[in-house]
Amino acid sequence: MSSSTEPSTRFASEWSRRHLLGLEYLEAREINLILDQADELHELTNGGRTKLSWLQGTVVANLFFEPSTRTRTSFSLAAKRLSADTVDFTSSGSSLSKGETFVDTARNIEALGVDQVVVRHRSPGAPGLLAKALKTTVLNAGDGTHEHPTQALLDISTIRRHRGTLEGQTVVLVGDIRHSRVARSNIWGLKKLGARVIVCGPATLIPPRIQDLGVEVSYSLDEVIGEADCINLLRIQFERQRGAFFPSIAEYAHLFGMNGQRIRKAKENTLILAPGPINRGVELTPDVADGKHSVILDQVRNGLLVRMACLYLLLKGGQS
Repeated sequence: MSSSTEPSTRFASEWSRRHLLGLEYLEAREINLILDQADELHELTNGGRTKLSWLQGTVVANLFFEPSTRTRTSFSLAAKRLSADTVDFTSSGSSLSKGETFVDTARNIEALGVDQVVVRHRSPGAPGLLAKALKTTVLNAGDGTHEHPTQALLDISTIRRHRGTLEGQTVVLVGDIRHSRVARSNIWGLKKLGARVIVCGPATLIPPRIQDLGVEVSYSLDEVIGEADCINLLRIQFERQRGAFFPSIAEYAHLFGMNGQRIRKAKENTLILAPGPINRGVELTPDVADGKHSVILDQVRNGLLVRMACLYLLLKGGQS
């Protein structure tokens, strides 16, 4: 089902950035603009089910140089829900294997008439490099251990839809903080919107001087679980680790995994989030993942709307 509902200009008229490279660079006002636009899209599209014509005649290229399921599918569907055409690129089997550079690959795809590039890459700063090299708008879909802005935005959107505000909420980020781009983007966004943030995990997975970002640090989930309004359980980033950071998966799950016994120590209305993919039995057990506290599938649904909002604002908002 398609709708030609005209887009509201109230949010786009206040947006002035050409690229979305990370939440570190956004003001609280800009983060709220994206969230408000996503809320409007929720109402206009019946939660993302109805197609709009807002980006008709434009082309969005999804350049994914790392594996992805949720993010890539979500961006592709978000573009199509706004009536944009899509180009989906993966590095496997591409001309990169023949020696073509990352930037030359992107420039050649841009030359086909692309209006917007969504990029995921293992190297921190890769989206910023493209933003300087291309004429199109660039949206960071995750760069190494740097940032993953739309994941944090959908996490924050989920909390806001359940709580009404981030102000005064205590959010605990649990797990591999050292290697997590999701953690970094969440910290920037949550702090700017007034949340109290606690990072929790083994000492080996907590970066030095992370308190400089305005967060608190705990090495015991059991000590802070009773204070949490929201708990975001981050995946252990085995693919980014060099060396052993804890003795065993079983020990990590025992100390930092969310299970039925541990969740009983939490507040009655605590929200359980996880960016996925989740490792059942490691970060959380099935009874918690599928239980009354879990808003994991809400995150996925909100991710579609947040990405629709980002694509629209970057392409149709003001330029800076």
